[in-house]
Amino acid sequence: MQTKQALTALSAVAQESRLAVFRLLVQAGPSGMAASHIATQLGIAPSSLSFHLKELTHAALVTARQDGRFVIYAADFATMNALIGFLTENCCSGAPCTRPTLPESPQ
Repeated sequence: MQTKQALTALSAVAQESRLAVFRLLVQAGPSGMAASHIATQLGIAPSSLSFHLKELTHAALVTARQDGRFVIYAADFATMNALIGFLTENCCSGAPCTRPTLPESPQ
């Protein structure tokens, strides 16, 4: 992933409703969810949801497919994983990152 792509993706989820939509679609998995169900689950007006889905789609974080009369949106896991990889590629000077252990408290 290039820096510009990462910035676009990060900008897309740097808004409360879009982050909520993206997280809901991650939970839904590859099968995705109809826009009407997303709106109901999150309590977002359809017109606002349409705007947020457009931004997430533009950032390649969400894909859309037609299923009869419904548009099904799904998280793009390849882009999500590429973004995570971009953010962590230089982590810990190339060594595997581990959670620091805290000293045990005396009992």
